Amino acid sequence: MTSADVVDRRPIVIVPVGSWEQHGAHLPFDTDTVIAVELVRRVVERLTDIPLFPTDPIAFGNSGEHGDFPGTISIGRETTTKVLVEIARSCDWADGVVFVNGHGGNAQAIHDAMEIIRFEGRRAMAWSPTTTDSHDTHAGHTETSVMLAIDPSRVRMDRAVKGVTEPLDQLLDLMRESGVRAASPNGVLGDPRGADATHGLALLDDWEESLSSSIHLWHRVRP
Repeated sequence: MTSADVVDRRPIVIVPVGSWEQHGAHLPFDTDTVIAVELVRRVVERLTDIPLFPTDPIAFGNSGEHGDFPGTISIGRETTTKVLVEIARSCDWADGVVFVNGHGGNAQAIHDAMEIIRFEGRRAMAWSPTTTDSHDTHAGHTETSVMLAIDPSRVRMDRAVKGVTEPLDQLLDLMRESGVRAASPNGVLGDPRGADATHGLALLDDWEESLSSSIHLWHRVRP
């Protein structure tokens, strides 16, 4: 697309938001970004009745809790918030912005950004995938299964090992104070060893349905 393709339209900008951080020894640094991009791709293909304008992903986010692991790159909470706000401000030619977030560590930054964006009178929504298993929240069975469904060539199952499996609420205080490594020396929160692509595909289908429904509802309800 070029600017000429947008001049007479008021599309909704849809932005994948990810991170660049360790995901154990078996998943790539951009796992969260890959998942967000895949969900955006699916929704754009599905929602043909809504003019969606997908962008390249925001590939760095708030990942300071993973900073003890080599390779992690974080731009911090405040900068992540500012990036999202500036994107929304620059999209006044559009009918709003949808942020599709793949990284749990971005949650507070996104919340802060949404408050500013809406206070300024702009239309925006944010969505993140959810799971019901608080014992499996990072580089475990869920994320590994989803990556196997998206691109198995990027998953090193020969390196997959069990991490800590205590519920997330029992680990949060320690991780906030001392980082993920203090809670899990191998960086995994969960057990990826039984991951499979079939389960990952089912999760992607569920998330696609949830995201599509959320966009439809948000699109219909005008402020």
